[in-house]
Amino acid sequence: MEKPIHTETKEKLWNRNYWKVMTSNFLLFFAFYILTPLLPLYLDAQFGADKHMIGVVLSGYVVATLLVRPFSGFIVDTFNRKKVLMLCFFTFFICFAGYVGAGTLLMFAIVRTLHGLPFGAATVANSTVAIDVLPSSRRSEGIGYYGLSNNLAMAIAPSAGIYIYSATGNFSVLFWIALVLALAGFFSASSVKLPKREPVKGKPKLSLDHFFLSRAWLMAINICLFGLCWGVMSNYVAIYGQEKLGITDGTGIFFMILSGGLFASRLIGARQLRAGKLTQSCVRGVLLSTVGYVMFASGAGAWTYYGAALFVGLGNGQMYPSMLNMFVKVARHDQRGTANSSILISWDAGMGIGILLGGFMAQYMGYEAAFWCAAGAQAFGAALFILATRRFYLARRLADN
Repeated sequence: MEKPIHTETKEKLWNRNYWKVMTSNFLLFFAFYILTPLLPLYLDAQFGADKHMIGVVLSGYVVATLLVRPFSGFIVDTFNRKKVLMLCFFTFFICFAGYVGAGTLLMFAIVRTLHGLPFGAATVANSTVAIDVLPSSRRSEGIGYYGLSNNLAMAIAPSAGIYIYSATGNFSVLFWIALVLALAGFFSASSVKLPKREPVKGKPKLSLDHFFLSRAWLMAINICLFGLCWGVMSNYVAIYGQEKLGITDGTGIFFMILSGGLFASRLIGARQLRAGKLTQSCVRGVLLSTVGYVMFASGAGAWTYYGAALFVGLGNGQMYPSMLNMFVKVARHDQRGTANSSILISWDAGMGIGILLGGFMAQYMGYEAAFWCAAGAQAFGAALFILATRRFYLARRLADN
């Protein structure tokens, strides 16, 4: 049984540098996701791309992000984190100019794929910097709050993008807005002051743990399963709601409810994270998410459609920050970047598998089969965590982290 960790909480959590890192993270995700729901429409209208080609073009950034994650963790742990963050963020900003200048479908596909590299690296670097600027006594709680900046951006940005396009009818306006937001995020990150890091003595020159946290292999499998479920649901939710339930304009509401659940869950779960009750919080999260995926797969009506969004949001809002804390706590203090990249690699791999599996099953077996498969994977992942991963983590966590 995990013992709660009692610590003094006199150290200030919401310090100036933490606010700056939260702001830069919010702007990074907002700039990226303001375009996401409209890119399929843009590719169809601008280049006449069919559904298959749209899927290929848009999946390129996922592959690039997945490839860069392991090296991001190693680089962030090895070199000056502030300089790494600045380089990644500036490249992320510049890539938005590529969307404006891409005159062919091939050029757009290249820009979109390349954009995944700085996006994947910047998210690892920024989250690692956030851990560095947090006081040690409030690190678990702070990691939980940090994710709120992602959730808030992902809740607002898609709807904002749709609204702006409806008002202007101009995709270029969105590209320029994203460019400006990314630049603002760069300036926010550039003003962060990091504590000095002492070099680690006796650290091996090259090992697998520089690229992936092998001590957390079972936790990685668990996160991969949860990412698979998310990949199936999030990418096919709109067409499923339209074809199965007749909900034509509910996707924005669905993601608003889901993000609201994520936001509320992280606020509510912060106390448990502060007390060190990571496994208890994670168990509750995976069970809530399982209920949500089962509701979604049942397709009983609009109430299960929107209810699933709430339960998945509440569940993932407790599960993910708990698991991130677990990755950090089984890593040495000089492996924080690797811990961050490892959980993101696992999530992205699962999500990529989910997108491919969901598309295949939807094509040949129907959307219902795809979503029941996701619900089954979530239930299996929940059972795996409760029966095995929880004990795996407790046996490997490091007392000094």
